[in-house]
Amino acid sequence: MERKEIAAAIEKYLAEKGLDRMDLKAVMFDMDGVLFDSMKNHARCWHETMAHFGLDLPEWEAYMHEGRTGAGTINLVSMRQRGHEATEEEIHNIYKYKSELFNQCPKAERMPGAYELLVKVKASGVVPMVVTGSGQVTLLDRLNRNFPDIFKKELMVTAFDVKYGKPNPEPYLMGMEKFRKAPQPPKGEGDLSAGSFIVVENAPLGVQAGVAAGVFTIAVNTGPLPDEALLSQGANLLFHSMQELCDEWEVLVGELKNL
Repeated sequence: MERKEIAAAIEKYLAEKGLDRMDLKAVMFDMDGVLFDSMKNHARCWHETMAHFGLDLPEWEAYMHEGRTGAGTINLVSMRQRGHEATEEEIHNIYKYKSELFNQCPKAERMPGAYELLVKVKASGVVPMVVTGSGQVTLLDRLNRNFPDIFKKELMVTAFDVKYGKPNPEPYLMGMEKFRKAPQPPKGEGDLSAGSFIVVENAPLGVQAGVAAGVFTIAVNTGPLPDEALLSQGANLLFHSMQELCDEWEVLVGELKNL
C-alpha cells in the first residue's frame, strides 16, 4: 500500500471525527482470524454442526457471522430456514456439538506476521490489547504461550466481559474504558478519546463494531470474503494479511505523527 493511501485514510478519519490529530496509545486486536489462523476451523465446524441438525450454513458464510454470539448465529439460521428462533435447549445442544467439534481440530497456528507486528507495536510505545468474543477460560495462557510478554489480563476484553457481541460497539468501548482505568503503562497527555486507539479486525461484524465505537478501524482480509464485505462496513484501511500490515506499520505510525 502506498504511503499516500494511508495518509489519505487518516486525514479522512480526522475530518469525519472533527479531530486535529490522532494520539495513538493502544491497538485493539481481534483474535480469531487476526492473531490466530483459526477461522477455517470455526467455519468448517459451524457448517458440519448445522448440517448435523438439519440446518445449512456454508463455510464461507461463517466468516460473515464471525463475532456474533453463538446463539445469534444459530437463531439467524433458524429464522431463515424455519421461520422461528431456536429454543434454549436447541441452542445449548447445537453450540455444545459445535464446541466439541472445534476442540477436536488441530490447534490453530499464529497468523503469519502477527507476532512480528505485535513486537513492533510495543516497540513504538503503543499498547497491544485483545478484544475477542471468545470465552475460552485458558485464553490468557494461550496468548502468553504464542505471544510472550505482549498482553496483560487487565487489558483484554472477552465474552465474559460484555453483554452484547459484535457488531455492537460495546466490546471496543469496553476495551477503551479498560485502558483508561489501567494504572500502567503511563498514558501521557491527552483525553484518551477514540482517536487514541486503532482496531484491527478481519470480520465484517468486527469492523462494524470498531467503526460504531468511533475508532480508526483497520481490516485485515485473511479469509475468503471479498474486500468489499469489509470496506462496506466502514473500514478505514484494508490489508490482505497481517504480514502486510506488519510491513507497513512504520509508515502508518509515521503518518500519524505527521498529521
